[in-house]
Amino acid sequence: MSQAEKSDFHGDLPAAASKKGMVDHKELATFAFQRTRMPLVVAEAREPDYPIVLANDAFLDLTGYTADEVIGRNCRILQGEHTSRTAVAEVRAIIDHEREGTVEILNYRKDGTVFWNQLHLRPIRETDGTLAYYFASQIDVTELRKVQSLVEAEHRLLLEVDHRTKNVLAIVDSIVRLSRADNAAAYAASVQQRVQALSRTHMLLAENGWQDASLHDIISLQVGVFGERNVEIEGPSVMVPAPSVQPIGLAIHELAANAAVHGSLSRRAGALAINWERKGKGLILKWDETGGRGLLTSRAKGFGNVLLGAVLEEQLGGSITREWRDEGLRLVVELPSLDRVGRSLKSNP
Repeated sequence: MSQAEKSDFHGDLPAAASKKGMVDHKELATFAFQRTRMPLVVAEAREPDYPIVLANDAFLDLTGYTADEVIGRNCRILQGEHTSRTAVAEVRAIIDHEREGTVEILNYRKDGTVFWNQLHLRPIRETDGTLAYYFASQIDVTELRKVQSLVEAEHRLLLEVDHRTKNVLAIVDSIVRLSRADNAAAYAASVQQRVQALSRTHMLLAENGWQDASLHDIISLQVGVFGERNVEIEGPSVMVPAPSVQPIGLAIHELAANAAVHGSLSRRAGALAINWERKGKGLILKWDETGGRGLLTSRAKGFGNVLLGAVLEEQLGGSITREWRDEGLRLVVELPSLDRVGRSLKSNP
């Protein structure tokens, strides 16, 4: 290297290095380069393909190569199958424009193991400004990346937990406010039953990894509590987005509870048919009861009806059509979309 290169590479040496003689700057520079703990290489910019001309011990330890295996070769020997082409393009652009820059890139050791490399490139020039070498330092940031990923994942999890908690608490708040009973014991029982219904859908979501849940599973889970005799549940495979699972589950519970107390599930001869079909991004659900006691009338304004309106109409933006016939209740729920809770119903392919 020229004196200018050594000065640019390491800075000026002390003026009084030794009274017995001047220290050989080149030898000292080489010694410092080899012994530094940071992995370093120098590539020849005046040769085709920028071959490595110097590689220190820290670089060899990091990559697993020997000096003979890297000297004369390009640094792309560290690239592999999953190295980002974009990151490679960034490195190429730095070199093509003869500028200084830093790129995080996935590199491979000789044994095939990967590491995230914070690669810093710096040009070294002759006194006339001509590019002579490229100096490259490496920092293994794999563990740092893992920590950052964990922090980001934890942050996303906390946001998701916060969102889901607010959704659940909003529904619980509705249950507490809308429940009606003549005495404290009956009130406590009505609230408890609805919170248990909410808990069942919560467990279903947890089992699915907080992803979408099958509409069939949601309905079966709530109706099954009151027995499966003379119950038909049938429809195409439809997945309900996670934010809508608990509201829909609670609505199904109310319908099933009313059927068990007043309707088709309250008598041995009664029957319940639950069917649905897709309609665009939404859903039409049909609830048909036959052989019940016929105690519900269009004037009924009990908690069940109030909650159905609050959940299906106000929260999910749907509509409810009720028809009380001699043979029992027919109810049709239409959910054109679930935009009010974030996204629409999704159907399995």
